[in-house]
Amino acid sequence: MTASQQAHSVRVAIPWVTTVARLILGVTLIVAGGLKIGSPAESVVAVKAYQLLPDSVATMVGYGLPILEIVVGVLLVIGLLTRVAAVVGTLLMAAFVFGIAWAWAHGLRIDCGCFGGGGQLPGGQEPQYPLEILRDFGLMLCGAWTVRFASGRFALDSALGLAGRTYQVEEGESY
Repeated sequence: MTASQQAHSVRVAIPWVTTVARLILGVTLIVAGGLKIGSPAESVVAVKAYQLLPDSVATMVGYGLPILEIVVGVLLVIGLLTRVAAVVGTLLMAAFVFGIAWAWAHGLRIDCGCFGGGGQLPGGQEPQYPLEILRDFGLMLCGAWTVRFASGRFALDSALGLAGRTYQVEEGESY
């Protein structure tokens, strides 16, 4: 394969990789927010368990986080305001990585509360901090990729002319 063919293959793959990254982050945020929104008190307990924020701020974050996750997730899945939603999603994942690392470094034994629940772990149950950090870091990379390459395929941004810069792939085809 020549360098030109390789470059063409990469240019063709980028919008598909972006679409997959956008959907992985979006669906994960929708699921996480959806599992928490029905039990806002548990979400507040989960945020407070990190011991990072004053109680009043932790309460506001606990109530607001599920809504924010769902809104950002939906925007990513439908591809509307994709770059903005991806920035917010990436920042959320960075905050989650930081929070989990904080809990681990401070010897807290908590459930991250990422998909509902949260708070102190029962006796005999061990935290899964390394896996949680790895998962959220991977999601953060999906968000960063989406910020860099924007909408991808099947995005409302493209249909509404909001996609911004496009890349020429072949005569007449852009993304």
